Amino acid sequence: MTKLPKISGKDCIRALSSMGFYIKRQTGSHIILRTDDPFCQLVVPNHKELDRGTLRAILRQADLSIHEFEKLL
Repeated sequence: MTKLPKISGKDCIRALSSMGFYIKRQTGSHIILRTDDPFCQLVVPNHKELDRGTLRAILRQADLSIHEFEKLL
């Protein structure tokens, strides 16, 4: 199994934005990203370092593999 990178919420948002996600809104430290075609909505916490489980769940919802995500970084 490939090891997840240790990244911040801001880096995660930057990588997902290059894939077509845009910021829909923000509630506190949680930023909601969205893409319209195909429809997908993600919640990314704007923390200094994302937990491995949180990052894994974000990638699963975005239908990305760890290898594909590392290319976006």
